[in-house]
Amino acid sequence: MQFLRDQLDKLGKPFHKGGSLEKLYPIYEMHDTILFTPGEVTKGVSHVRDGLDQKRMMITVVMALLPCVLWAMYNTGFQAAAAIGQGAAAWDGWQSWLYEALGLTYARANWLGCTFLGALYFLPVLLVVGLTGAVVEITFAVIRGHEVTEGFLVSWFLIALILPPTIPLWQAILGTTFGLVLGKEVFGGVGMNIWNPALVARAFLFFAYPAEISGDAVWTAAVADGAVDGWSGATWLARAAVDGLPVLEAQPGLFMDAFLGFIPGSMGETSTLFCLIGAGVLLVTRIGSHRTMLGVAVGTIAMSLLLNTIGSETNPLFGVPFWWHMVLGGWAFGAVFMATDPVSSAFTAIGKWWYGIGIGVFAVLVRVINPAYPEGMMLAILFMNMFAPLIDHFVVQANIKRRKARYENA
Repeated sequence: MQFLRDQLDKLGKPFHKGGSLEKLYPIYEMHDTILFTPGEVTKGVSHVRDGLDQKRMMITVVMALLPCVLWAMYNTGFQAAAAIGQGAAAWDGWQSWLYEALGLTYARANWLGCTFLGALYFLPVLLVVGLTGAVVEITFAVIRGHEVTEGFLVSWFLIALILPPTIPLWQAILGTTFGLVLGKEVFGGVGMNIWNPALVARAFLFFAYPAEISGDAVWTAAVADGAVDGWSGATWLARAAVDGLPVLEAQPGLFMDAFLGFIPGSMGETSTLFCLIGAGVLLVTRIGSHRTMLGVAVGTIAMSLLLNTIGSETNPLFGVPFWWHMVLGGWAFGAVFMATDPVSSAFTAIGKWWYGIGIGVFAVLVRVINPAYPEGMMLAILFMNMFAPLIDHFVVQANIKRRKARYENA
């Protein structure tokens, strides 16, 4: 290790102040801090030192996402095999050509084959999102003369996981660039943004390219033709927007399938179970806020019960109970990994409760009141991102008034 340290110090001389490669110092520093802990630490008594730095925090979140990553690959292949088994055709792309060229068959029972097929769709998306993010991060670090932060590690995986399997790679590149530049860098970089960059990327793609990011055709790596009967590529949340609760209850075992993740959807969002495993990691390591997660659940339950009570003869989603909202769409993924983003969420303890409740309320409202857009978690989180600073302001002001009153009455 000392030999590697010496070699890095020798290679790093041109990158330090006054060297010929001074402007490229962020690139050298990025590799140096990946291999070694920075040698400079704060020494003043006013500083708080802790073993958890940004790099360790981001890596921990990525580890919490790994179950969703594995499920994204398996379920993408499983859904394709299930659709093809019902008469659909494999998606016309190089993935299907390679899969068939290797002599593999589309069988749901073949978990290894399903995982390999899903990996052919997921890993290229993950790769291009990562490379695009690296270019954006390094470019802005060099321009500003700042170090390359690890903030994109989490956004990298989040963006890939919330995309459908058949999204064109050029759209993934464009969406990632938009999300990072307009969602983070224009505000000053990591720690300065008001919106979650991954959700900004997803929102941009949804509104710019709705045909490739929504609809029946994008959720599975298979396409129907005129001869196929009884198969739909639409998500169950979209089908509930048309037919309501009866279409959900008519499918035996659908709730358990939705909880486990055996349903169509964005590649990494379908499994509530694996999202809960990730939530356990975030809660044990105290990186994710239990207040925010529980707040989302409370808001979802309250608004669902209210709409169930009101009812509607024209909108079938009014009758969908909260437990279905929690296992369909991106509710669990958003509540665990998106809402708890430490930068764009509320900071105060009480504020996190109100912030989470607001997300749960608006997620159900968007899903139910606007059936044309049945997935409401993305917009709900982005909306509450804007109000997080205001929520913290009122919480802090309330604390000041309470302490002032306590002091005056003492």
